[in-house]
Amino acid sequence: MIHTEDRGPVVVVTIDRPARRNAVDHATLEQLAAALDGCGEDVRVVVLTGAGGHFCAGADLTGVEDGAFTDLLRSVLDRLRLAPQVTLAAVEGAALGAGTQLAVACDLRVATADARFGIPAGRLGLTVDQWTVDRLALVAGQGTARAMLLAAEVVTGADAHRIGLVQRLGSPEDGLAWAEEIAALAPLTLRAHKAMLEHLPDAAAARERAWASEDLQEGLAAFRERRRPAFRGR
Repeated sequence: MIHTEDRGPVVVVTIDRPARRNAVDHATLEQLAAALDGCGEDVRVVVLTGAGGHFCAGADLTGVEDGAFTDLLRSVLDRLRLAPQVTLAAVEGAALGAGTQLAVACDLRVATADARFGIPAGRLGLTVDQWTVDRLALVAGQGTARAMLLAAEVVTGADAHRIGLVQRLGSPEDGLAWAEEIAALAPLTLRAHKAMLEHLPDAAAARERAWASEDLQEGLAAFRERRRPAFRGR
């Protein structure tokens, strides 16, 4: 089950299957996709987290061999990567398999020191897709990605922070507090930067829109007047 909490410019999306340590099945992924699609233009940051002390312990192995499941998982990963909002994974406990995939698909990650990231596919005979391999190498580095993929090693939140896989150490509540800070920044600037980081086709247009925006004028005026800017995404 997926719960969505609207907190103004921040939306918190929670995977809530505590009996399965929030392992995702087909129905859960469908609900997650719908929750992400339901975030409107006024939403600036999406926080993805898990209930009951875990982020996501992976795929619910019942039916995971079905190609429809892997296709749906990939579509959710693409939604997180391509969303116009900043996406932030707030991780505690297990973030294994599909949990790690969901976390690395997000733009930013906050995790507790004892959180656990890993791709245990080698212990199960499963194989992740090329995108996951490339993304993990990009955000965790080649050495860590190889250890996770070729030796099924688990990385703690503390080590993930040390190598840059996780940007901040803290609780999900700390992640939410960071999301609220990010939501106060200029949204058109963030969208342009995300488009460039992801090498999206509309990156140049997004940059031009930010440079031509009312928010740029507001930011410059606030700087001159030594006050906090009130960005409107225009």
